[in-house]
This record gives sequence, structure tokens and C-alpha cells, in this order.
Amino acid sequence: MLSRCRSRLLHVLGLSFLLQTRRPILFCPPRLMKPLVVFVLGGPGAGKGTQCARIVEKYGYTHLSAGELLRDERKNPDSQYGELIEKYIKEGKIVPVEITISLLKREMDQTMAANAQKNKFLIDGFPRNQDNLQGWNKTMDGKADVSFVLFFDCNNENSDIPSVNKANY
Repeated sequence: MLSRCRSRLLHVLGLSFLLQTRRPILFCPPRLMKPLVVFVLGGPGAGKGTQCARIVEKYGYTHLSAGELLRDERKNPDSQYGELIEKYIKEGKIVPVEITISLLKREMDQTMAANAQKNKFLIDGFPRNQDNLQGWNKTMDGKADVSFVLFFDCNNENSDIPSVNKANY
């Protein structure tokens, strides 16, 4: 009887073609994959941007620079965070981790919404300290998977920053 009801239901729903196969067919709603994240760290001039560009080209990652996202948000007149970011940057302080993570998450969500296959991200310049890492773990636990950290460590002689500017870092 159940089989007859199921057959009728599939027919009414226009899914009677499913009765012609013996294999079960599962219908799953499309869902976004979790972001796969690689943190990219290193001092100024260590080659983070250069290597990220190569990884993007060869492996299809999306490069997100925490610093660029903060600067863009600061310039946005409609931003809810713009003035606060400006204040922290002027004072030479690290922007609150909640703001940085919010910007990173928004950018990852928008990228994946536009193309569900683009779920691999290089996050350049984050986390900058232990507080940033703890904030990430608290906020993004179960929402993103960190694959590994790329840390570029080079001395000033190997850096691509001109020697005139090295004193500023």
C-alpha cells in the first residue's frame, strides 16, 4: 500500500520518471561549501602579495588582504565601521578583531554567493596577534576551515622594500 501511495504521489508531483529506475535518487538542496582558508603572514616586503598572486593564478584561490579591506571600508561613506577604523588607524592601534572578521566574512560570503566553487581563500595579514586568532576561532568556529598558515620570514637584505623605507618598519 505504501508503495502504491508513493507511486501516486510521484505521479501527481510530475516525478513519475523516478519509478523507472531501481537506484535511489536523493534530492539535496544546494548549499554553500564552507570556506577553506590559508592565513598568509610575514613582514612588509616579504613577498606575501607576490606569492599570493601566483597561488591565485595557479590554484584558483581568492586573495583577501585584511589591510585592503579595512582601508576600503574606511573610505566607504556608508560604512558603519568607517569612522571607528579611521580612529584606530590614526592612533596606530589594531582595529578590533570583530570588525576585521566581519569584513573578511562578508567578502568570503559574497565571493561564494557569486560562485559557489570559489571557496578557497588566502587571507593576507590576519591574524596579527593572539587576540585576532582567538577572535577568529570564536567567531568562525564551524563556519570556515583553516587549512594551514604560510609564514614568509626574510631578513631586511632579502626584502623588496627599498632601504630608505626599512627604518619605518
